[in-house]
Amino acid sequence: MTTPIRAPTAGAEGADSAIGAGVTPRRSADQVQDILIVDDHPLMCDALALTLKISFGRRTVRTARSLAAAVEQIRTHGAPDAVILDLNLPDARGAEGIVTLRRQLPGVPITMISADLENAMISAAMAAGAQGYIAKSLGREALVDSLRRMWEGERVTPEGYEPEAAGSEEDARAELARRFATLTPQQMKILRLICQGKANKEISYELSIAEATVKTHITAIMSKINARRRTQAVLLANSVRLFEPG
Repeated sequence: MTTPIRAPTAGAEGADSAIGAGVTPRRSADQVQDILIVDDHPLMCDALALTLKISFGRRTVRTARSLAAAVEQIRTHGAPDAVILDLNLPDARGAEGIVTLRRQLPGVPITMISADLENAMISAAMAAGAQGYIAKSLGREALVDSLRRMWEGERVTPEGYEPEAAGSEEDARAELARRFATLTPQQMKILRLICQGKANKEISYELSIAEATVKTHITAIMSKINARRRTQAVLLANSVRLFEPG
């Protein structure tokens, strides 16, 4: 039986209200001319880019091999019209990627693509703000159809997917994702290490920062996600599949 998730009572900050809420307004797929593919497999990137150019006649298809590279590219070259995001990247596994990019791109449709079709992971990605979730094994025609529907505002999930949560519980997942999206990149790194069971001293050494700085960041993390203890922070992160084991 699924344990109900209770979201923090405090409201989310800024543009994070877009997370988990059917994020993309209805538009024409023809308006999507600049696409960012975030995937660390060159062959997958090349195949997707070629499919997009042939099927949609896109002028611009950008690629990034990591979440950090995607963030930097958006900062340098501006927001794309759509994003296709691999679930597991060298620097982000699980919902962390969608949470991070959704904060940067509140009105842009983000498609999660993965070989992992576990219901819990799909639910976590959709709650975190994905416009859709598609399998890497999808055929070209089905892929093109799914992307077109997402770019026109529809939320798309794999055939046979059954949401783990409904109603208020789904809203709670989305609220948690909004709260995690308020963390800075450094705070996200620290929370990831906390979830790995690292002590403050170990975190200090790994990130090359003072232990006092680690404690300051942890205080801020706890405040933002409304957690009182490290164990509670870990449970909240696990409940939205923020970090997946490598």
